[in-house]
Amino acid sequence: MSTENRDRDAANLPARGATPPAEAQVSDSGHTLHHDVLQREKAEFGGFKFGSAFFGWLTATGTAVLLTALVAATGTWVGASTGTAPEEAAETATRNAGTASILGAVLLGIVLLVSYFAGGYVAGRMARFSGAKQGIAVWIWAIAIAVVVAIVTAVAGSQWDLLGNLDSFPRIPVDPEAATTTGILTAIGAAVVALIGAILGGLAGMRYHRKIDRVGLGR
Repeated sequence: MSTENRDRDAANLPARGATPPAEAQVSDSGHTLHHDVLQREKAEFGGFKFGSAFFGWLTATGTAVLLTALVAATGTWVGASTGTAPEEAAETATRNAGTASILGAVLLGIVLLVSYFAGGYVAGRMARFSGAKQGIAVWIWAIAIAVVVAIVTAVAGSQWDLLGNLDSFPRIPVDPEAATTTGILTAIGAAVVALIGAILGGLAGMRYHRKIDRVGLGR
């Protein structure tokens, strides 16, 4: 490269410390402004939103009822399609009690995970910010209502065991028959699965708003 060409290229390069083009200034300024706006909105409207979480809990409960009915209907259909009589099915279930228990636990976990993911997603979408906290709030609603129902059931009788009829959340054992080691461990495990699903759903619901924010910023 000749000396003349090198001098021409050096002349075209911006000087060190020179002001960047106007387009870059506008882009950086817009990004900073948008970030500041989001931070102020989060400071004002972030945190736990138990109103939104209540509707998330209703969604989780409804989803659990539908999925439980679907699982039951699928089991009935499989039994009918194989021509298995109820007596034979009962004998088979008795012989394979261990396998049936494991399968039931897996199905319960899937139902709870999907149901509380849906509930957390609704709460996260409604609240816009703090998705993980909205998922936890949905789970807190479930625990609180389970405790209230357990107390009412212990005082007024099993006819008030609403969660037993809905199968929407593991019931808290309130009698000697239910308060076994297996029952307690099942309730704890199901509660953990529901918590994980609710948090993941809350984060997914909040992420939807972040996509809208990025489109508004033009990025």
